[in-house]
Amino acid sequence: MKPSPVAARAAIGTDETLGDLRFRALIADDDWATLPIQIRRRFARRLADGNTAVYVGEILETRTNMAGWLLAHAARLIGSPFPVGRDTHVPSVVSVTEDMPNGGQIWTRLYARRRRFPQIVHSSKRFAGPTGLEEHVGHGVGMTLTMEVKDDALVFRSRDYFVEFFGLRIRLPTWLTPGALTATWLAAPAGFSVARAASQSIKPRLNPRAQAAATSTTSSTPCVA
Repeated sequence: MKPSPVAARAAIGTDETLGDLRFRALIADDDWATLPIQIRRRFARRLADGNTAVYVGEILETRTNMAGWLLAHAARLIGSPFPVGRDTHVPSVVSVTEDMPNGGQIWTRLYARRRRFPQIVHSSKRFAGPTGLEEHVGHGVGMTLTMEVKDDALVFRSRDYFVEFFGLRIRLPTWLTPGALTATWLAAPAGFSVARAASQSIKPRLNPRAQAAATSTTSSTPCVA
């Protein structure tokens, strides 16, 4: 598949002194400059040569209605990309490793649960497609993402979903998708200068005024090894 112009701009590579420029290349320079330094450092950290960044924190909030609960459990058929537990104030660990074969990043998220083994969620962020960024969750299922800066936060939004098999990519119709996903990264309150928080929500596309079916909020800080 021929890379799009946006993906080509994101694929400008990494530089030892500048860090990883691929996320930065997907938004305007003026917008990037308005982000808190914690967020810029987080998404410009160089992870070449198989290096891994580890962030430790806790789940602050998880809310789901019945639709969100059913969606999270149904998605276990494709690798369980959504948190299925509702525990809060339990440990959460995120590791990010360079996906060298695909030119992206592997994100592994661990969500602790009080009465069960932790849930592990894997996904691969790849700098490809019409927007320059995609997230693959396994079994050929993925979504196209957009990025924007809003209220001093870095916001990722799903644009469409797709499935790949035998070298073909099929864009899923709206009624077959889990809804609009938004992930927001923002700086933590003063006193936690290296902390970040991520909020994730899913809303049905067919009813944009509907309440979010599932939301989760976690905080994290870099783990010094």
